[in-house]
Amino acid sequence: MGNNGFFSIESPLYKFMNRLLDMIKLNFLWILCSLPVVTMGAATTAAFTITLRMVEEEEGYIARPFFREFKNNLVKGSIIGVVQLFAMYAIYLDFQLSNIEGNGVLFTVIGVLAIFLTFMHLIYAYALLARYENTIINTLKNSYAIGLRYLPKTFGLFIIIVLECAIFLWNFTTQFIGMLLGPACIILTISSFARPLFKLVEKDNEERTSHKDEGFEDAGGASVKEEDFN
Repeated sequence: MGNNGFFSIESPLYKFMNRLLDMIKLNFLWILCSLPVVTMGAATTAAFTITLRMVEEEEGYIARPFFREFKNNLVKGSIIGVVQLFAMYAIYLDFQLSNIEGNGVLFTVIGVLAIFLTFMHLIYAYALLARYENTIINTLKNSYAIGLRYLPKTFGLFIIIVLECAIFLWNFTTQFIGMLLGPACIILTISSFARPLFKLVEKDNEERTSHKDEGFEDAGGASVKEEDFN
């Protein structure tokens, strides 16, 4: 069969199957490195390093760069992961308290506000950590600033993530698929939104190098990471 055949390496089917296998590998590595729980943030950052490359259609190995970035981001990624776990637990306790008679409305409002702030500070944080060298505080602040600056796109991303989670939890079959692909799929979805926004911010910062862009702490020491994925 010629190079233009249905099963050639240039065919859509081959590319789809190759990407699917890469996603399964990535999902397995994420689960493996997240098992200690406290390292979940580092595993997520490493996974974002891979998916940001996928968005750019840059092919490469999965395991070797994943483990390299997992090691490089072990401290910062793990800290952000612990912050996320703590925030999620605090939100859970808040909604538990909202069930107490007389406190429902107050704690519900606080819980909704906490969900918004947590989502905005963390939605782009791992992708930022995967792409830029920066402090943890500035990474979280930049995530919030980008989310607020591009609020409609960020809201659209939130809806898509909710739909993906709903689909993966729909029944036993989709739950099994979710075990194979779920986390990696969600990380790729966030990357597909984050990468174009990062490009816009980078372009804007290049045009305004004389001062900080409002709300974006690029002057906090952020610099683009250069990785070799060969």
